[in-house]
Amino acid sequence: MPRRDLCARATTTTRSAIVTKMELLHFILAAYGMTFIIIHGHIFNKIRPPCKSMGGFGRLFHCHLCMGFWVGVFLWGISPYTELFSFSNQPMTAFMCGCISAGTSYFLSMLVEDYGIRVIHKGGEQS
Repeated sequence: MPRRDLCARATTTTRSAIVTKMELLHFILAAYGMTFIIIHGHIFNKIRPPCKSMGGFGRLFHCHLCMGFWVGVFLWGISPYTELFSFSNQPMTAFMCGCISAGTSYFLSMLVEDYGIRVIHKGGEQS
C-alpha cells in the first residue's frame, strides 16, 4: 500500500475519533444542562412535584441520578433529529445513554455549585 494511502487512512481515523469524542462531549453537556434545568430551574417550579408526591415518584424530579437517566434516554430518542450526536437505535444504546447521562450529571452536580467549583473544608463546611 502506498504511503499516501496510509496517511489518508490515519487522518480519516483521527478525524473520526475526534468527531466521536466531540459527540460524546456534546451529549454529556446537553444531558447535564437539561438535568440541571429540570431539577433546579425556576421555570419548572410550578410544575415540579414535591418529593413525597405521587407515591414517591416526585423524587425523580429532585434527583440528579434519576432524572439524569431519563434525560439520557430522551436524548437518545431525539438523536436522529439533531446533528450534535447520533446513536444507533438499539435498546441497549438507550440504556447506556441513560447510564452515561446519570453518572455524569451526578458527578458534575457534586463538583459544581451555583458559585463555581464546590470546596469542602476539613471541618465539613462547604464554601
